[in-house]
Amino acid sequence: MTRASSKRAAPPSGAPESTGTGTTADFVQLLTPDGERVSHPDYSVDFSDDELRGLYRDLVTVRKLDAEATALQRQGELGIWASLLGQEAAQVGSGRALRTQDMAFPTYREHGVLYCRGIDPIMPLGLFRGVDQGGWDPIANKFGIYTIVIGAQTLHATGYAMGIAMDGKMGTDDGEAVIAYFGDGATSQGDVNEAFIFASVYNSPIVFFCQNNQYAISEPLQRQTKVPLYQRASGFGFPGVRVDGNDVLATYAVTRAALDNARHGNGPTLIEAYTYRMGAHTTSDDPTRYRVASEVEEWQAKDPISRIRKLLEREGIADEAFFTEVDAQARVEAVALRERVLSLPEPDPSEMFQHVYPHGSPEVDEQAAKFAAYHASFEGAQH
Repeated sequence: MTRASSKRAAPPSGAPESTGTGTTADFVQLLTPDGERVSHPDYSVDFSDDELRGLYRDLVTVRKLDAEATALQRQGELGIWASLLGQEAAQVGSGRALRTQDMAFPTYREHGVLYCRGIDPIMPLGLFRGVDQGGWDPIANKFGIYTIVIGAQTLHATGYAMGIAMDGKMGTDDGEAVIAYFGDGATSQGDVNEAFIFASVYNSPIVFFCQNNQYAISEPLQRQTKVPLYQRASGFGFPGVRVDGNDVLATYAVTRAALDNARHGNGPTLIEAYTYRMGAHTTSDDPTRYRVASEVEEWQAKDPISRIRKLLEREGIADEAFFTEVDAQARVEAVALRERVLSLPEPDPSEMFQHVYPHGSPEVDEQAAKFAAYHASFEGAQH
């Protein structure tokens, strides 16, 4: 159901000024930090009460699982972890906007999108624990393997989207579309700009989803660009839009519209999800060395979870019992995840030969045999 409000969105710091029509140019917000609905002339989605409660549950669960992963790393159980703290709405909103047939290409931080695609959260933790040979099946799950090289996945995504067009799998409601995730820092990479060029020239069915969390590790946004990132799209010949990345409703609406536009053959869109990385870049980073506490406090007031909770409370969609149950269930899942991580077995090293070619080859088989013989030579040896 729709509960509209006449209130309009105010721009974030660095966003375009008001157009004078009551809304802001190219900044989409449907839910204020105070949990009030606002309208936008181009984006509107009817969310049922169940869907709103579901989005809240997603956000809370994703945050709890992410916090557990961070704790595991701090205790020496993971090699490293890139937390999504603060970016839950950008990831859950866009992740839930994907249709079953759509393909997503992540960075190393899209744990929320991974969750929305139905992938077991143990998978990425196995990777960062060093006991997994490659993670999940990207084709079966419609979700690529985490990409560590900054921006490289945008080329993979564009190539995949070009393949969709060549196969004629677009132009209808059942058509396929692609979403490529990256951060503000990646927009300075050549790979990303090359992906923009190919996607534009070949009218590829792809959405470029930039999570602008204000920092490329320690480099602030103002040292990276003189113009809002979404405006870069115009130079490549396709539209760009800035959305409140802490607003799960707006993120969903903008992403769903861009994906549907792409699947119908109308080419790429650049979405700049304006958000904030509340935690460290990774667990090897110390953000207190390059940003001040007052800045973090300012963004805490825009927390993506608290704003949708305020909406649910204000409109009588959920009561305290619901919030208590969601929190308790998320804690149960986090504890279970910890126990599963600690019991992950060491991988069989010979499995690495099974992931080179789909059906093997004489060369790989020979190498596997030599490795097995070498490994067997240590059996019974004293250590």
